[in-house]
Amino acid sequence: MESTLIYTLFGAFFLLLVLGAPIAISLGVAALATYLAMGENPLAFVQMAFTSVGAFPLMALPAFILAGALMEAAGISKRLVDIAEAFAGPMTGGLGAATIFACMFFGAISGSGPATTAAVGMLMIPAMAKRGYDRGYASAITASSGSLGVVIPPSIPMVIFGISGMGMQPPAEAIALHGAFQTLSIPKLFIAGIVPGIVMASFLLVVNYTISRKRGYRGLSDRWSFPDIWTALRKGVWSMLAPIIILGGIYTGLFTPTESAVVAIVYTLIVGIFLHKELLLKTALRTLETTTWITGRVLLILFTATVFGRLLVENRVPAHIAEAMLGVTDNTYLIWTMIIGFLLFVGMFMETLAAIMILTPVLLPIMYMLGMDPVHVGIVVVCALAIGFQTPPLGENLFVASGIGGASIEEISVKALPFAAASIAALFLIAYVPELSLWLPSMLGY
Repeated sequence: MESTLIYTLFGAFFLLLVLGAPIAISLGVAALATYLAMGENPLAFVQMAFTSVGAFPLMALPAFILAGALMEAAGISKRLVDIAEAFAGPMTGGLGAATIFACMFFGAISGSGPATTAAVGMLMIPAMAKRGYDRGYASAITASSGSLGVVIPPSIPMVIFGISGMGMQPPAEAIALHGAFQTLSIPKLFIAGIVPGIVMASFLLVVNYTISRKRGYRGLSDRWSFPDIWTALRKGVWSMLAPIIILGGIYTGLFTPTESAVVAIVYTLIVGIFLHKELLLKTALRTLETTTWITGRVLLILFTATVFGRLLVENRVPAHIAEAMLGVTDNTYLIWTMIIGFLLFVGMFMETLAAIMILTPVLLPIMYMLGMDPVHVGIVVVCALAIGFQTPPLGENLFVASGIGGASIEEISVKALPFAAASIAALFLIAYVPELSLWLPSMLGY
């Protein structure tokens, strides 16, 4: 009976995907068909899904989306780009490096890969094209760097992983083997993402430097200009304070991640209206429309993915997969290699938040049996799926960059390959060296 239900669940899901149904519809119909096959009351399906989107931490999702959209409209993202350009100075491929730095800065505000790509790309892709950069390359580096938006905290995928994983207790066998595990929390995930984000950005900078040197992409100036750096910092001081206030408030315990998103909105409104004086009523209303559309789409996926994931757990699919993988090998590095390969494949075809909701109940039991810290697992999952933003066929960042830069998806995809390879190399380093993720939280007492 159990195997029949699993075949029903996955069969209906993949059939609908092949037929071209949206992933939310595929997840929901497959889960509902399985519920009916089990003879369960369909009302339980609806109640479970409704409860999943009623979690308090999930309020951070629309708030961070709105904060990111408002910051672009308020001129905060433009000033962050100016600061990045000033610091890039005479570096070979300086504008490419500035794009990576700008994505790091904006990622510390928006928590979204496509939003980071759009905000930075609208400014940097035309600037690079004007300075002789190939438009395909300019779009590729922007799309690749935009993935940092979900690794550098705050991060919407980290919020979703935290919500998905906090309700899962380590199996008794894992506790017997490895003792008590560290608790999983969203603030801890945020702190743990800082160093891995810097690692991934460093690998991207190396690739940009290598390609720029080969193609003759020069820096913005002959030398660093401290007056220009000072001017950019002075004009962008309120923009630089945004991530400090948001993340500082979380790490000091002044407010929760959900509350920090609301603080970000209030801060942006004050800066945009009274200090920068660039946030107009018309643009503010447009950001509300954008937020409503994105949030509705994401919540619909979460709504159905939660029920799908619950069915996986109830039918012991994660336990079966864990047993199968551990039956092949108990070597941590080999299991990480298999999991990373699987995540990269999934990231190419599935929306990131849906993938997290579905895969967290599957992956955590496996990693608990190996004695892995759930926070480290969460960082690796988010980093792996972040690469999916820059790889076709789904590759949301590629579509955003293509729309801005005018280059074709095919051209951008080819020129993004070196950056994808660098991101994957960084991902393996992050997975194989847990201290990169866990050192900072332990230093701060988490």
